[in-house]
Amino acid sequence: MKRIFASVFLILVGLIFILPVQAEGKEKNVYVIPIKDEVEKGLYAFLDRAITTAERENADLIVFDMNTPGGAVDAARDIGNRIANTEVKTVTFVNSWAISAGSYIALHTDYIYMTPNAVMGAAAVIDQQGNTAGEKAESMWLAAMEAAAKRSKRDPEIAKAMASKKVDLPDLKENGKLLTLEADQAFKVGYSEGTVNNLDELLKELEMQDAKVHTTKPAFAESLARLITNPVVVPILLTIASLGLVLELYTPGFGLPGGMGISALLLFFYGHYVAGFAGYEAILLFVAGLILIAAEIFVAGGILGILGTVAVIGSMFLAGENVVQMGMSIVTALILAFILIIIMLKVFGKRVNIFRKFILTDSTNTESGYVSNVNRLELIGREGVTVTPLRPSGTVKIDDERLDVVAEGSFIENDTAVKVVKVEGSRIVVRPV
Repeated sequence: MKRIFASVFLILVGLIFILPVQAEGKEKNVYVIPIKDEVEKGLYAFLDRAITTAERENADLIVFDMNTPGGAVDAARDIGNRIANTEVKTVTFVNSWAISAGSYIALHTDYIYMTPNAVMGAAAVIDQQGNTAGEKAESMWLAAMEAAAKRSKRDPEIAKAMASKKVDLPDLKENGKLLTLEADQAFKVGYSEGTVNNLDELLKELEMQDAKVHTTKPAFAESLARLITNPVVVPILLTIASLGLVLELYTPGFGLPGGMGISALLLFFYGHYVAGFAGYEAILLFVAGLILIAAEIFVAGGILGILGTVAVIGSMFLAGENVVQMGMSIVTALILAFILIIIMLKVFGKRVNIFRKFILTDSTNTESGYVSNVNRLELIGREGVTVTPLRPSGTVKIDDERLDVVAEGSFIENDTAVKVVKVEGSRIVVRPV
């Protein structure tokens, strides 16, 4: 019995010494997630998946490799909240640019490091025309930047100066300009923990040089979704869809234009679904709209076609990131499609079979055997009697045939003998005998 207790005691003592060694020897995991190009909702879908993967794999550190000129405010807000809600330690590695929405995202990470040539700031809200947004939007964005700076325990006035020209910081920027920090300036004012040349130096600075590095890249579907949901690409897709479907209506069977139009619409909904904009309700409404439009072929009246068109347009609004932006995209697409159809009709109308359905190319000319009226030349020289007074037009009777005629001179009374002197198409000219 004593031997058993002694054995158990020795095992426990061995575990006490072994376990810390194993814990210390556990390999650390670092996940590198790129934030490149424009910030939009498609990027959020990728970052959400990448952060979730890092959390599931018990990552010790997430590095956001950033080089972005900024982008959509609402997308930046969602990305910032997602980063703030993770329990994994996070660091932004500004590898060139953290402009506008990029600086807002960076302020939600635990640490910020920059390369020597990197810049950060210039975070004013810009509308789609490239102008500074209104007072309401600017006030909201200022509050968001200030809150992000306070969360990361950085000077909120500097964040506000990045977002507004009205904030005065004479030591860092000129009056009437947005604040943009270079690497040295950012380190000096506490907006950067240090300057490193590359990722290896960053990991060494964070004592993660021996960690296993996992680089997360966007899947093909996520890259495609980011492209399709770009505000510039959406009107192009909708223009292709409109043009293809209109051309298909004027061609027999189902051909290239219809396939092109439906493919563009499918790409539109696929990209917005992957990006997290379009739910099943938008897709179901779109399918219902197509069914109603197809039913219009068999049921006359136009009501089903109108309902189907409204359903398709409504599904696009449901799938869009922003109602106003989607409305502008749809209007732009319709205008472009209309202009392109006119250009194609003018340039290719008589050359391409598809466009011949739009225009009447046949003419009823004399060379083709057509005549507008029968030329009654045989009437010239024949005589008759007026049935009605000619003032100067009226009716005469020639060999039991009543004819509409015109007097050559002025008034001719009823029951007057007349003679046909000229025939010009349907115009028969007479004079008194």
